[in-house]
Amino acid sequence: MSAALIERLRKNRESKVEAGGHVFIVRRPTDLEWAELDDSSTARALMKHIVGWEGVTELDLYAGGAGHPVPFDAALAQEWLADRPDLLVAVSRAVVDAYRTHVEKQGAARKN
Repeated sequence: MSAALIERLRKNRESKVEAGGHVFIVRRPTDLEWAELDDSSTARALMKHIVGWEGVTELDLYAGGAGHPVPFDAALAQEWLADRPDLLVAVSRAVVDAYRTHVEKQGAARKN
């Protein structure tokens, strides 16, 4: 039962972001994960919060690739996005924005 509840909590922190014609699924960091972020490697640290994608093909990943969809793989996503700052910036911004929204909601709840 706790595994199902953990998965539900994680799913609740997920959102989708469009970047470069692709949809990335990101998971908002927990308060603890946010506190552990290292300023010197923030972009790399935020990559672990990418938990899915839609519409990514081999052709997107490399020239000459096939046009069929590629299942999400975290290591593959990190390797690809490490060389795609245009996508990584947009996706990272979505993770940061999700966390900021979370903090704002917590603050508003405490005031009530």
